[in-house]
Amino acid sequence: MRLKKKDSEKLDLWRERLRRAKESYQAELDQMERRHNLYKGTRDVDKYAGSDYKGKVKRASVRRNIVAEIIEAQVSSDIPQPKVAARHQEYEELARLVEDWLRGELDRLPMEVINDQDERTTPVQGGDIYLVEWDNERHTHSTAGEISIELLHPKQVIPQQGATEIADMDYIFVRMAQTKEYIKSKYGVDVYDEKEDEPGARGFGESTADGMVTQDIVYYRNKRGGIGRFSWVGDKILEDMEDYQARRLTYCSKCGQIMRGDTCEYCGQKKPEERTVESETLFEDIRRSGGDISAVTEKEKPVQLDEYGNQYGGGMEQVQTQLPYYIPGCYPLVLRRNVSAFGSFLGDSDVDKIEDQQMSINKTASKIEEKILGGGSFVTLPAGVNVETTDREFKVVRIKDLPDKAAIDVFTMQPDISKDLQWHEQSYQSARNIIGITDSFQGRYDSSAISGTAKQFSAAQAAGRLESKRTMKNFSYSELFKLMFKFFLAYADEPRSVKRKTDDGSEQYDSISRYDFLEQDAAGEWYWLADEFLFSVDTSAPLASNREAMWKETRENLTSGAFGDPSDLKTLIRFWAKMDMLHYPGAKETKQQLERDYQEQQQAMQMMQQAGQYAQTTGFGTSLGAPVPMAQTTATGNYSTMA
Repeated sequence: MRLKKKDSEKLDLWRERLRRAKESYQAELDQMERRHNLYKGTRDVDKYAGSDYKGKVKRASVRRNIVAEIIEAQVSSDIPQPKVAARHQEYEELARLVEDWLRGELDRLPMEVINDQDERTTPVQGGDIYLVEWDNERHTHSTAGEISIELLHPKQVIPQQGATEIADMDYIFVRMAQTKEYIKSKYGVDVYDEKEDEPGARGFGESTADGMVTQDIVYYRNKRGGIGRFSWVGDKILEDMEDYQARRLTYCSKCGQIMRGDTCEYCGQKKPEERTVESETLFEDIRRSGGDISAVTEKEKPVQLDEYGNQYGGGMEQVQTQLPYYIPGCYPLVLRRNVSAFGSFLGDSDVDKIEDQQMSINKTASKIEEKILGGGSFVTLPAGVNVETTDREFKVVRIKDLPDKAAIDVFTMQPDISKDLQWHEQSYQSARNIIGITDSFQGRYDSSAISGTAKQFSAAQAAGRLESKRTMKNFSYSELFKLMFKFFLAYADEPRSVKRKTDDGSEQYDSISRYDFLEQDAAGEWYWLADEFLFSVDTSAPLASNREAMWKETRENLTSGAFGDPSDLKTLIRFWAKMDMLHYPGAKETKQQLERDYQEQQQAMQMMQQAGQYAQTTGFGTSLGAPVPMAQTTATGNYSTMA
């Protein structure tokens, strides 16, 4: 099917912009493949000192992959946890609710797999990108839609030429490898005659696959400042949404009523059309924590003038409440940089910094092997004397004269490789020094650390040099949390369940609704509290994730009296509640048993108190439920039980 002239011009426009952007970004794309090969372990060397007579550059015969070793030493499985602060005191409870909801979302999403890929891609390539979307196809029985997060390799994202920050770009391209069946089922467009334009979107060194196509997506700023999305495969347009983050409803193209199926229930037509809407009309009250929102609002009628200048109208009328839809208005992409670099879209790559050292080690390792294999043992024999070359234990050598025996000798030719080994090790240490990796940081033997404290200090110094990378990771996660919250406000129509921890360590379930973040100003206008919260990362989360260390510290707090008297039941209950929060095995059962013991203790004390009050009132004590006379022991009215 041929495209309309307007659609064809738009497709040509974006394809040309993609071509220019990729051309400007090509040097970086080429370098990505080289970095990948170095990380995987390449035998190629640059500027090799020795070449054969034909001028062909040699390849390394031995490789030691220090790039992978140094990258893997930095991998962290810690997933930053959210920390949300309110700008104003009245929203502190909402901030805690958002924080708990984000924590639950991290548990639901496959963040462990995403983080594992991210921790290797970022230091190798200098950065990678999170793609955040609202997936309407993911739903439960009571909710529709969920947030989805996908990690994009930097070669899949082509930035606008000249721009380095995503928020400042007019447009940015994403290239995705998709199956033809997926495109057909999702967009309803047949692309079986299209070919895969960019196999590199699936990985390095990939060749064209028959069942695959390259989906090109561009996110751009529209005329209103919102975000548009245009997508195509080859010569076929898949999407063209001028304001793709806005709410859309399906209307009948004939009568204009909202359609909830394939056929209009008002006029029977089957020609739907999508329209963007800016507000929703309430037909029933909305219950929320900050006060219900009524479906009916009283509105003052405007005063009008008739042809004689007399006023009429006015008064109050009841109308259906209109609530504005929230629109995120930002690109759904979050960039994580390794280390910031001025004038660069991505950050500094660790591989680029130690590439020369890797090449040097490849060369010296090959040279050392060549020297060792070139050496050996030589036997000198008199002329005319032969020696058996079998592996028999005793060999016979027949000589004519006794001086011939002295002429039989063995010489071992072993080349000196000490200087090569020294340079080899120096190149390795140089690479580690550039990145900031020490033996203590890697958990290896460190001859410079003569004590446990010195070893901890050495590891802490290495961690300090790598602090910049952790800061950049935390910043990217804070931006990710902010984007997730904005998507929740925009598209989560139903309340979502949230699991929360109480002060005593127990768990309780609450709910969060996007309507909790609606406020009404003095003029009666509704507005969203999207900008009333500050998103960051809980820096204590890595320590909290180390359960063994936290268990040990909590036990030390108990013995030091931080929880109170260690022999008091209330203190022990507080201690085991904390251990339960830290997921100590059996802590919950122990806490419950102590709580039962405490209740029994309180009941016994209450019974004794009641018995004392009864004795003072009647002059009798109690023994097995029967009154016991009391003997006055002093003139002040104190009594004791008689034997």
